[in-house]
Amino acid sequence: MKIAVDLHIHTALSPCGDDDMTPNNIIGMCSLKGLDAIAITDHNTMENCGACMAVGTKNNLIVIPGMELQTKEEVHLLCLFKDLETAKEFQNRVYKQMNTQENLPELFGKQIIFDEKDQPIGENRRMLISSVNISLKEAFQEVGFLDGVVIPAHVDRSSYSIIANLGFIPQDLPISVIEISKHTSQRACIEKFHYLNKYKSIRSSDAHYLWDILERESFIEVKEKSIRGVLDALKVGEVIGGTER
Repeated sequence: MKIAVDLHIHTALSPCGDDDMTPNNIIGMCSLKGLDAIAITDHNTMENCGACMAVGTKNNLIVIPGMELQTKEEVHLLCLFKDLETAKEFQNRVYKQMNTQENLPELFGKQIIFDEKDQPIGENRRMLISSVNISLKEAFQEVGFLDGVVIPAHVDRSSYSIIANLGFIPQDLPISVIEISKHTSQRACIEKFHYLNKYKSIRSSDAHYLWDILERESFIEVKEKSIRGVLDALKVGEVIGGTER
């Protein structure tokens, strides 16, 4: 079964996310665009995943709890999990490895936590856009132990990507899928970095504003329409179409 996905969406909990990126606004826009599954991936936190998942269930949209982790190497990784409980377990680990500096909302933006009715119920005071004291290798190990999936984010970008920061992709990392930005293509990436032809790729929006969310243009093949089905497909690289322009 082919389903349309966008596996990199931020809420207003990310300091760079627009205040309109609330659970109901996000799910509503995804439904209008005909998506089947999305992942909520705020910077170094998952505190809006529960509300988004609850709204998604009401609207027949698969919502995967996730996080855009910034490792100690300043590499961004999409970390996706099978359920909210497991996601929170990883979040607790991440919080323990963050520095104690607090966010400066006047400089970086607010970090708003919502309930499923889009009511603000708090703000995360941590500096969520900073690096966490978890290495690339440790991230893959810990997410794998929790039966999750790690996808190197926006590998084509000149900052906060595994290629930009390391200059290469370590061969010992168990990578099945890489993410490329919405404004590029797999062909363009391979022309620039020839060794990327060994990886399956998926395009995501990295949406910080509602209008950034993908249309039906990035697809995966799943055996069942569920979080489990999406994660299983990603583990074996069942990505189809949606990466050429």
